[in-house]
Formats: sequence, structure tokens, C-alpha cells
Amino acid sequence: MNRRDFLAASALPTPLFQDSLSDPAGPRYTGSPALKITGVKPFLVYAGRTYVYVKVTTDQGIHGWGEAYSAGPDEATAAVIRDFESWLVGKDPRNIEYLWATMYNFTRFPGGPVVHAAISGIEQALWDIAGKAAGLPVYMLLGGKCRDKIRVYQSAGGATPQQLAENARQLVAKYGYTAIKTAPHPSNSQSMPYSAVLRAARQRSEALRKALGPDIDLCFDAHATIWEPYRALEMAEVLKPVRPLFLEEPIRMENMDALASLRHKAQVPIATGECLYTKYEFRRLLAKEAADIVQPDICLAGGVLEQKKIAAIAEAHYVKVAPHNPLGPLATLVNVHFAASTPNFLILEYHPDDRSPRRDLIKGDPILVKDGYLPVPDKPGWGYEMDEEAFKRMPGKPWHRGFAYAADGAPDFI
Repeated sequence: MNRRDFLAASALPTPLFQDSLSDPAGPRYTGSPALKITGVKPFLVYAGRTYVYVKVTTDQGIHGWGEAYSAGPDEATAAVIRDFESWLVGKDPRNIEYLWATMYNFTRFPGGPVVHAAISGIEQALWDIAGKAAGLPVYMLLGGKCRDKIRVYQSAGGATPQQLAENARQLVAKYGYTAIKTAPHPSNSQSMPYSAVLRAARQRSEALRKALGPDIDLCFDAHATIWEPYRALEMAEVLKPVRPLFLEEPIRMENMDALASLRHKAQVPIATGECLYTKYEFRRLLAKEAADIVQPDICLAGGVLEQKKIAAIAEAHYVKVAPHNPLGPLATLVNVHFAASTPNFLILEYHPDDRSPRRDLIKGDPILVKDGYLPVPDKPGWGYEMDEEAFKRMPGKPWHRGFAYAADGAPDFI
């Protein structure tokens, strides 16, 4: 059989995708019933902080949920989501790459946190619809499971080293965590001499290690509050004796060259990435060898597929992924699907969903940590339905990061 006869014999009777890029509805999948987006609606909900949820509805009665990042001016994020609705109505929600590129490419200039938060929340909702339409959990559409459970950590606090150590010990005893995170510096560090900050960091890290023993991983988050790289290096030296899993955001991200220089000098692993968006910014970070661990936020960096691409770039640089996850229960579950399907996943930031008001945001039972791990769900889509009736009792409130000032009154970083 020659090549022409082979191609004719093996050709599909009808194409799965019609060549319809110029069609207002976008490219159409012809192998299953058509779906069209009918609405894209944001919800601002206050449950300890304001969360931004997105509901995408379709003409077939299937809907999807996503969570956008709470960037501070959350009304602005909601406004962007509403504006995107007119771009998306009538399109097939399963053409996720096409719709993502539509939102990203046709936004005037590269977006900032508000635009990327909106895109991320909408994109997650599209995956929820795709999973429900296929009758599969989303991770099965992303390559299937790499693991059966997801390792998580929680942050501990305390005004004194002793209080911090005791709070961390109680968390480990209750949830079985194999890792704990905290700030290395005390809460009033902006107004302290830096020698005192370093001394306090040494006391806090030593108290944690003594209380938790040698086998619990310790993570430290400087929250990008250190301006000078040499001071960040001093902090890394102070923490080195307790062998941390990572030092997070030791300096701010505006100067990646400074971060790369720090990473090559510091003898502790450097983690960063929560304030970066899309594969493009993470490509720059990794090309400069500025991080040992990357921490994209799935509600900010561009959504699920974009975070998978970020993870793939990191994998090619021998770098693991520990997602930033400070938001609500839906964001946690979306990250669980990401982690289940991503080979170079390391560990996930976690906040327990077993108490109100977080517990009230979803219908049914939340997934809960056991022995330091979260189970991987098997329901179609994400596996959560958000409670719109509860949303009505929890209206959003204006929110911003706290203000902090140096001893001389100058605004400081926090």
C-alpha cells in the first residue's frame, strides 16, 4: 500500500475539530454534544479575608467554579471578570487554551495581578466544566495521577520563641504534618535594629527545631520584607544550622539578578514566585538560576494549565514546585489536582477547612488532612460545589495588606 492509499484508508470519517478559528464560537469539537458559555459571574465573599469566586454557566446546565486571587482591590478583579464575560459568552468552555489566549492576548498591554487573577479564576472554572462534561476529575484530563496523596504544611505563629514552638508542636500533633512554616523574624521587626532581628530569628528557629525534633522540615517565609541582599544572606546564615527546607521570598522580586546572586551565595534553598505571573516571568526567574524551589499561585499565575507549563519549565531546570496557597478551600482543591498530576511537585501550603467560616463556603464535606497529607478526590471536575446561599450571608469587604513603618516612620515592606 502506497502512502496515499494508507492515508485515505486511515482517515477519520469526520474531523473531531472543525476548522473554524474564524467562527465567533471558536474551534468546535464535533465528537460530543456542543457546550456554550452563557454567563461568567464573580462573587466577593468574606471568610476571614475576602475571597473572589467565579462561576461559569453553560447552555447544557453544566457549570464550573474557580477562585481568583484576592489581590487587595478585589472589586477591580470582579470588574475584569465581568468584562471578560462578553468575550467568552457563546464559546465552547472546553477550548481552554483558545479562551486563555483570547483573554491574555487581547488585553491591552501585559496584565498585572488584577487581570491575571481574573484570568486564573475563569480558567479554573473552565476546567471544572470540562471535568464534569467528561465525567472525570480534572487531574485525569491533565495526564492522570503521579501520586496518591498530597503533602501539605501549615504556618505557625507566636509572639515569643516558646509560644511559636508550642503552637507548631500542637499543629504537628493534631494534623500529623511533616513540615511547618513560620516567619523567621518577630512581628515588630521593622522597628528593630537588624542585629536584634537576626538574634530573634536564631532563637525562633532553634526553638522550633528543639520542639519538633530533627525530622520535621522547617520552612521560613521572610515575606519579601528584607530590602538589602546582604541582609537576606545574613538571615540565611542564621537559619542554616536548623537545615530549613527553604527560605521563602528572602528579597523582593523586582531585581531578579540580585535574587540570583543571593541564591548562589546562600547555603539554604531559596524559594520564591508567589507574585509572578505566567510562564514568561518564571522563564526569566529560572533562566537566571534565581530559585531552588518555585512557588506559583494557581489563582494568580494564570490558572491550572499555565501552572502546569511553569512546572514543566521548572522541571527542565531541576527545580521543584511548592505552590503558594493562602486562599480558600476551592483554591486548595484546585492545587490538589495540580499536585496529583505534576511530577516535580514538592509540598503545598495549607489552611484547614474543618471550621467556620471556611467550612461554610462549600456544600458537602471538605477534604481534610490526615498524617500530613490530603487525599486525591475522585469526583468529576474539582469535586466541590460552592454554596451560593452562604455567599449571601458573607458579603466581601475591602481588604489590603497591613501597613508597617520603620523606626523613623518611613513606610516599610511587608
